[in-house]
Amino acid sequence: MGGLFDNGGNWIAGGIVAAVLLPLLVIAAGLPLIVALPVTAAAFAGVAMLTAPRRLFEGIDVSGVGRGRLELARKVLSEAAPYRDRLRAAAVNQPDKDIGAALRQMADTTDAIMAEVEKSPEKLTLVTRFLGYYLPQAAELADGYRLVKQKRLPDLQRAGEMRDMIGKLGTAFAKFADGLLDADLKGLDVELKLLEATLKDDMGAV
Repeated sequence: MGGLFDNGGNWIAGGIVAAVLLPLLVIAAGLPLIVALPVTAAAFAGVAMLTAPRRLFEGIDVSGVGRGRLELARKVLSEAAPYRDRLRAAAVNQPDKDIGAALRQMADTTDAIMAEVEKSPEKLTLVTRFLGYYLPQAAELADGYRLVKQKRLPDLQRAGEMRDMIGKLGTAFAKFADGLLDADLKGLDVELKLLEATLKDDMGAV
């Protein structure tokens, strides 16, 4: 989840464009090779840059957060992303539609939590346990449930226990997401009290 050099997909895309463009310029358009090569190289670089994955916290004001805290948040989110992806993949491959829907909801909730931390890195402390423990465990459980259901003689008791745990984890995911909103609401409560006090002072002075 890094920058320009962290994902080979953008270079592959650039290579494909270059491979198609060069013969078109030389054969179809009749351009000399010495002219076509720089044009192809520019197209390759442009496509590679445009398709490069966005770096976490790109454009954020480091002075308002602190580089150390920012790097920690980037590390934690980068390590959490593969587990989020596993949840989403497991949702697609689940034999039970209701479990698949629950896992998709958990993946969406994880997206929301990660987006909130990226927006406000100081909130990382509120979801460190979620990202470092509950999310990985949920991904493991999702994969395990799929394996249990694939057995020719499924262990119904084990499957039931795993279903129950997936439901409990879904509730925990929602509570962690709401906890981030509660942090904002506490600040709003303070503002409301200050506003009320100011209005009373002003109205009393009239």
